[in-house]
Amino acid sequence: MVLFDEDPVTLISETTNQFHIAPDKESLTRITSSLSTLSTTRHQKLSHQQTVLKSLSRRLNNLQTQQSYEEERHDAGKHASEMLRMDTEKFRIAKGASDAEIEGERLGSELAGLRAQLEGLEREGTEGGRRAGGDGEDEVVLKLQFYRSLGIDVTQDSATGDFNRAVIRNTTKGDVNVVNVDGKLSRSFYANMFWDSL
Repeated sequence: MVLFDEDPVTLISETTNQFHIAPDKESLTRITSSLSTLSTTRHQKLSHQQTVLKSLSRRLNNLQTQQSYEEERHDAGKHASEMLRMDTEKFRIAKGASDAEIEGERLGSELAGLRAQLEGLEREGTEGGRRAGGDGEDEVVLKLQFYRSLGIDVTQDSATGDFNRAVIRNTTKGDVNVVNVDGKLSRSFYANMFWDSL
């Protein structure tokens, strides 16, 4: 057994007194407190991120469900055929409008030519610029023939001898119009009415 020059209790007491552990204990307390605060903060951030992640996951699921629903509803073949049908219909309508416009211009030109022809015949008078020695009956016959060639039949009043009624036949439209000519309106009004009926 080892013998000490001093009492071991005194030696241990002196040794303990030589160590300054109070600052170390304070440091350990501060470190422990900092670690606890850091852990709490980290846990809160982690909880927040998990909440955000769950929210985004729900939104993603909703969008995926909606996308799947739209994909199931969407029929690419039907859409393409519908677009093709609409394009065909558009071109058909455009062609019909163009044909109608061309036909309208042709009919307008034909109408203008017939009006000019009628005005020329009316200007030529009873002789027609060619006949000589004719009477008033030739003028009436010529006008009746011209109107009949246009599809207009004129009837004469048996009592007065005046032409008071015209039957206008439009073979293109399949219409028949009857116009009573009583002489109360101007000749141009009746002429326009006849042309409009044709």
